[in-house]
Amino acid sequence: MARNQNVPVVRPITDADIPASVDTLARAFADYPFTQHVIATDGHEERIRRFQEICLTRVGMVYGRVWVADEGRAVAVWTTPDQDPSPAFAEIGPLIGELTGDRQAAYECAEQAVAPYRPQEPAWFLNTVAVAPEIQGRGLGGAVLIPGIEEAERTGYPAFLETSSEANVRFYERLGFQVTAAVSLPDDGPRTWCMRRDPR
Repeated sequence: MARNQNVPVVRPITDADIPASVDTLARAFADYPFTQHVIATDGHEERIRRFQEICLTRVGMVYGRVWVADEGRAVAVWTTPDQDPSPAFAEIGPLIGELTGDRQAAYECAEQAVAPYRPQEPAWFLNTVAVAPEIQGRGLGGAVLIPGIEEAERTGYPAFLETSSEANVRFYERLGFQVTAAVSLPDDGPRTWCMRRDPR
């Protein structure tokens, strides 16, 4: 029997998926309000690409879980309660500083502004997620997020994310997330919503 072509195949990432996944993330975040606010404008797209590559390969693939669909044209990167990612963040801190460039102070202020609203207990944290612009609207975003949401549910942990897009808020609400804070970032930054999904 032929597989239903409308059902996306979602699977854990492999090394072969990294180039396409980085490309997907870079293109999806090129004009995203948060990254526009905290990443320098000179060489912006290449900075975004390197930022997302670090999130994927140095954080998610080492300290969390990553799922892809459509050969990396949809990707979701989580950190999980199983491993503490702080060694990675300490290691990549100087790289992040370099990539934010003259927006480093804005990045640090943004982090400080949302930090009080992040879970204090162990949680699944959605580090980054994207669908290639040309295939958005086909259900791949939800599909690639479901494994992480279900795994958080199965293990009894909350899932948490931040988004600087009001349209994304409605999308995540349909997946069971609720807004826990709406933070206007300092220095004329975008409004950023903190969202949480508790196990049922």
